[in-house]
Amino acid sequence: MIANLLQFIREAKQELKKVVWPTKKQTLASTSVVLVFVIAVAIFLGLVDYFLGWLVKLVLS
Repeated sequence: MIANLLQFIREAKQELKKVVWPTKKQTLASTSVVLVFVIAVAIFLGLVDYFLGWLVKLVLS
């Protein structure tokens, strides 16, 4: 059991050496894209929520 665990750890280390990690510039660019997208979706959903709330009030009154 311990031998299997040690073999797993060795193989995991070998696989991690093969990973191509993004540069700081790539990470910042990806994060910026995600933040802009999240803000845009939040604004869109806020507007839809406001409009539907207004519509419900209009129908109920």
